[in-house]
Amino acid sequence: MHRRRFLTAAGLAGTGVLAGCAGRSSSDAPDTPADAAADLRVEPVAEGFTHPWSLAFLPDDGVLVTERPGELSLLDRSTGAVQPIDGVPTVDARGQGGLLDVALGPAFAETDLVYLTYAAANDAGATTTHVGRARLDREAARLEGFDVLHAATPFVDSTGHYGSRLAFDADDRLYVTVGDRQFKNFGPDHVAQRLDSELGVVLRLEADGSIPDDNPFVDEPAASDAIYSYGHRNPQGLTVHPETGALFESEYGEQDGDEINVLEPGANYGWPVADDGCTYGEGEPIGVAHEDRSDVVAPIHSWPCGSGGFPPGGMTIYAGEAFPEWRGDLFVGGLASRSIAHLSLDGEAVTGVERLLTGRDQRIRTVAEEPETGFFYAAVDADDAPILRITPA
Repeated sequence: MHRRRFLTAAGLAGTGVLAGCAGRSSSDAPDTPADAAADLRVEPVAEGFTHPWSLAFLPDDGVLVTERPGELSLLDRSTGAVQPIDGVPTVDARGQGGLLDVALGPAFAETDLVYLTYAAANDAGATTTHVGRARLDREAARLEGFDVLHAATPFVDSTGHYGSRLAFDADDRLYVTVGDRQFKNFGPDHVAQRLDSELGVVLRLEADGSIPDDNPFVDEPAASDAIYSYGHRNPQGLTVHPETGALFESEYGEQDGDEINVLEPGANYGWPVADDGCTYGEGEPIGVAHEDRSDVVAPIHSWPCGSGGFPPGGMTIYAGEAFPEWRGDLFVGGLASRSIAHLSLDGEAVTGVERLLTGRDQRIRTVAEEPETGFFYAAVDADDAPILRITPA
């Protein structure tokens, strides 16, 4: 375990006060915030993480942190102390792969079950997105009895586009995003348009990894029973609306074309036959516009070709008390944009967009809400990275 520099709440280094800023134009909403720009205080809780990917808050002062090279840590939010957790599965940490998402299982207080997604290789060296679970033994600081629940098919000789976010709905169904693994044949035979492939899709499983009887394609012999939605490129954000139960997803476009979607069972989200982005380098359109096809679902918000994009990571819909004017809005980590996108929502419609933390030059892999306080936490994507706490100034 590499050395961390622990930071206490009473002696936090690098504290700053920032203001929200307006972002670039988008296709679906005015580029002005719904509210006046809010002053924020940003402070590191702990530092020294290597490409942290995900955060999961325990029902005490702990938060689990995954790091892409393959480490799982328990961060004490009150002291900044970091404890490594043993028993993590072997991961393939090449390219965009490694240890990725973490989520607490349903009824965690009774079961202590923790779910992980990660990239792993088969005997031939090809890789895919895996999801598994184990019991967290806090006293021994280890995962016990790790069980692989599902490996997306097929395995591919690629180290990119694993997707890999997790979310549970109110019925304890588990949703898992899987990327398209960077296939470039932009047409109807692309893996994301094929129901016999679990690439470029969102999967729905029972909490034990079995297939729900009411999944949309269970009665189609040529389709994967686990698929919930398809036509996705590289979805790395997934969250359930705390009031409506709607499932919000974010995904990267090719050049621009980044999207926010609300998922429907069995729906096709278009990649790559209908898209708002364009090809790298040439800037050529990919497919047609979503509105030109009746068989695809358009995003509720996108950053189209020429907009500069907003490569979106992990996200949350705010439900806390610390920022009451933001309750019910969507917050999305931004990597190349080095910011957090705040999307004001009216139901499932985006009514305004602003960018936060724009002055720090930090890639934000994910943003999450601390349940007890309503403060935001953000994981910075870097070789020597902090976990940030964001509070009202």
